[in-house]
Amino acid sequence: MTRFNELLKHAVLLFGALIVIVPFYQMVSYSLKSPAEIERGIGGFAGSQALMTDEQCVGRNTPDRSDVETARTRFPGQDDSHVLGQLLEEVRAECQVRPAVFNYTSAFSEAPLLCYLLNGVIVTLSIFVIQVVVALPAAYALSKLRFWGREAVFGMVLFCLLIPVHAIALPIYVGLAKLGLINTYAALVVPWTISVFGIFLMRQFFMTVPDDLVDAARMDGMGELAIVWRVMLPTAVPALMAFAIFSVVAHWNDYFWPRMVVTGDRSLFTPPLGLREFKADIDGSLYGPMMATATVIVTPLIAAFLLAQRKFIEGITLSGMK
Repeated sequence: MTRFNELLKHAVLLFGALIVIVPFYQMVSYSLKSPAEIERGIGGFAGSQALMTDEQCVGRNTPDRSDVETARTRFPGQDDSHVLGQLLEEVRAECQVRPAVFNYTSAFSEAPLLCYLLNGVIVTLSIFVIQVVVALPAAYALSKLRFWGREAVFGMVLFCLLIPVHAIALPIYVGLAKLGLINTYAALVVPWTISVFGIFLMRQFFMTVPDDLVDAARMDGMGELAIVWRVMLPTAVPALMAFAIFSVVAHWNDYFWPRMVVTGDRSLFTPPLGLREFKADIDGSLYGPMMATATVIVTPLIAAFLLAQRKFIEGITLSGMK
């Protein structure tokens, strides 16, 4: 019976892992296929990688009247339409490319993806750093200091965890608009600088730190802020790594809020907004380049999680987030 239970647990875990992995599999697969293979659902994982014509390349290099006049010497005795047809065939031959190369090249050439990635780094790191600056002292006060109303304040923190972001998005937007901060980095960063989840997570971790360590620091003459940054911070690295994963993933992948506050300045687009560059309602969306862009956006997060996996699990365990 015990063996059956173990097998059942593993089966459930494998099924859950499959549900999570399938979208990533489809994303990477589409990023390697040609538009025709994507539309027909053929080609396996990577497609045939047969040469395809880059229609955007053809459009950029379509010969004009001057090109026809210049090419007359190459096609003596032929009329303009025939010369134009020959030139178009040459252009289409030069614009032959492998689907994978086309998709990933388009991801960087058709939209300033590097700029969007840089914006994502600036926004997510700024939010995380300020969240830590606010959360650590607040968590220390709620876990190690004795003051009237401490439990009530902690209760408010727990209550704020229950408030969905979308419920307060409009009032925040109106306030930022009145301050003239729409279409600025401040609009992307400021609303998220106080993380009640970060305060809760760090408070739970600090509760596991012995009070004797804090008392010893006070006996050495340290002030409360010095204790926060010189004593508590080094011990909180696992919890900070866990919080970093939650914070960076949430704000790196956020589409809702940047879509609200970045209304016209493409130079402020974050990575998720960059996916809109390949959406064409009339001509059809470029799913290959779109999925290539999504793959590029997701890859740094996967790499960061794999590198910080041990610290992440340790931080979650020590913080009591089971």
